[in-house]
Amino acid sequence: MELNNIKPPRGARKKNKRVGRGEASGHGKTSCKGNKGQRARSGPKSARGFEGGQMPLQRRVPKRGFANIFRKEYEIVNVERLNSFEGGTEVTPELLGQRGIVKLNRDGVKVLGDGALKVSLTVRAHVFSKSAREKIEAAGGKAEVV
Repeated sequence: MELNNIKPPRGARKKNKRVGRGEASGHGKTSCKGNKGQRARSGPKSARGFEGGQMPLQRRVPKRGFANIFRKEYEIVNVERLNSFEGGTEVTPELLGQRGIVKLNRDGVKVLGDGALKVSLTVRAHVFSKSAREKIEAAGGKAEVV
């Protein structure tokens, strides 16, 4: 097999539909657009969601609530997950990302106090819950805000 004799498989290459080339072609007269109407006209097509002048669905449906554009989304780590580190380790968001405990695609890391901590660690995170801070300090470690 050589590059000069490679061919695409049968049916992979299809000829374009040549419209408006006379009645005998089968695609003449109205050029496959039917008779009259908005979709037969030239020019830009109607916008996405346009329902022909009827009130569109996204405007008919009632709106509720409030979306805070300044909201921070944190990756959550429970204190119990930190037992996998050896004592005296400095646990940072980057180290948690390397271990696969968190994904670093949000606004930071928040440590919550679920479970028990058995090792003394220096934990650096963006936010700590009150119980998480207490459990880290009770185990002889430090909770530092990044």
